[in-house]
Amino acid sequence: PVGGDILFIETSRTPGSGKLILTGHLGDVMKESAQAALTLAKARSASLGIDPGIFEKSDIHMHIPAGAIPKDGPSAGVAMFTSLASLVLDRPVRHDVAMTGEISLRGLVLPVGGIKEKVLAALRAGITTVLVPARNRRDVDEIPADARAQLRFHFLETVDDALQHAIGMAPPVADAAAPLA
Repeated sequence: PVGGDILFIETSRTPGSGKLILTGHLGDVMKESAQAALTLAKARSASLGIDPGIFEKSDIHMHIPAGAIPKDGPSAGVAMFTSLASLVLDRPVRHDVAMTGEISLRGLVLPVGGIKEKVLAALRAGITTVLVPARNRRDVDEIPADARAQLRFHFLETVDDALQHAIGMAPPVADAAAPLA
């Protein structure tokens, strides 16, 4: 319930009619996270430089392999969004990065439980960079010092932060001509 293992997220796109296909023995909350990730990717398509029509002309298949092991919870939201963005931007996610965090429809990365267990699982898997919600910063202190010393941590406020560290995408620059409120 609070982690302790890593999940891989595979995402592919085929010609279709805009369906989201989810496989991998996912619970309801994880399915909702995948839908939120797709909605957020669609909403941000212009700022990401993605043709919004790509989602209407394609079926997106997201698979979280691990046999029949049930998987649920919101913690994979940021990874699901990053996987979708990686797919449609054709930019691979770095192989040495793991991430956790729930996402909002506004692109915020929200805190999750089990940070210590998730980070230690990432370290066991050979991960060197971990992306954690900024609101979980204090939870990192619970991780043994020797483990923390082997990892680079980046704290996420938004999904843009995740894209920066996972696929090397610069955060969007605010429109200089836009009036300040």
